Amino acid sequence: MDSELQIGLAALGMTAVVGIIAYNKWQERKHRRQAEQAFKSEHRDVLLEPHEAAPQDERVEPWTTESPSPDANPAPAIRHPAAHSPVGRVTPGLPAAIDPRIDCVIRIESIELLDAPRLWAAQSEQLQGIAKPVRWFAFDDAENLWRPLTAHSAGAFHWFCTAMQLVDRHGAIGENDFMHFSGGVQRVADQFLAVPTDLPTRAEALRNAADLDQFCAGVDVQIGVNIVSHNQPFAGTKIRALAEASGMTIGDDGAFHARDESGHTLFTLCNMEPALFAADEMRNLMTNGLTFVIDVPRVANGVVVFDHMMQQASHMADALQGSVVDDNHAPFGPDAALLIRSQIQQFQAQMADSEVPAGSPLALRLFSA
Repeated sequence: MDSELQIGLAALGMTAVVGIIAYNKWQERKHRRQAEQAFKSEHRDVLLEPHEAAPQDERVEPWTTESPSPDANPAPAIRHPAAHSPVGRVTPGLPAAIDPRIDCVIRIESIELLDAPRLWAAQSEQLQGIAKPVRWFAFDDAENLWRPLTAHSAGAFHWFCTAMQLVDRHGAIGENDFMHFSGGVQRVADQFLAVPTDLPTRAEALRNAADLDQFCAGVDVQIGVNIVSHNQPFAGTKIRALAEASGMTIGDDGAFHARDESGHTLFTLCNMEPALFAADEMRNLMTNGLTFVIDVPRVANGVVVFDHMMQQASHMADALQGSVVDDNHAPFGPDAALLIRSQIQQFQAQMADSEVPAGSPLALRLFSA
């Protein structure tokens, strides 16, 4: 009887050892595959392929916040990370909200179900201080879809995905940003005995970011026209009345916004003088000039929006007894408007050719502050 018990315990012990060895071998194989991927990339780099150089444009009148780059603007190309299929589970594709053209993406697989709140707390600690937007998603096996993760998310999942945006209007990520992100995600995975897949290489991520930033710089243009007073300053109460009568609303940024049906800004009305517009201060505000601004990469149908803005500027100038002028205070006439319209068409056509249509969700992410 004792002998049978000893044999049974020995067999059970061997089973446990074999299970641990199998798990360790799986981990070893996964890490070796990641290391090979990190140091060897055989796929073609579309972002470095030559592109036809865009013609150098003159400064857009009446003014622009950025000058078009005189260099060629390479079109960002979609990259599809290679998928692995470990342990009999198929690696899910990327969340629809992530675009590999502008995101540095890492997926994580956990053998055991991992509680979302635990992962959220760990990543908050490890990724704190990254300047670029970082988003997390969890894959719902039952529903076969990715769910965005927030501090309030619940549930437990096998697959997670995180993405750091490569570029915004502050510029591209640098080496420190990449190391902070990739190293932080690796430490989060290690904490839960999970395994990252499709780790991007440092050189590839930084190269993609630099090329994308160059493209953005070439089309990142804002155009404005001014209304200036002839004699008396404009009263804030009248400015507010005219703006609100045309459907504009004041925003937290100190400007009135004309918005589309989805709430996206079409153009803004700002004070030419340093004081910002605020609802509770318009009663006492006086100014000698106003500026209408259209943010070209962030609006679809830019020419139509520009024409709408010019109509509003002309109407307001008449009501305030002012004049519509460019940034040199020269009268803004039909010839200047024609030039601006052609420039907007050119910039937005370039964006469309690069599969980043102006006003699209992708453009709104790239051309954000």
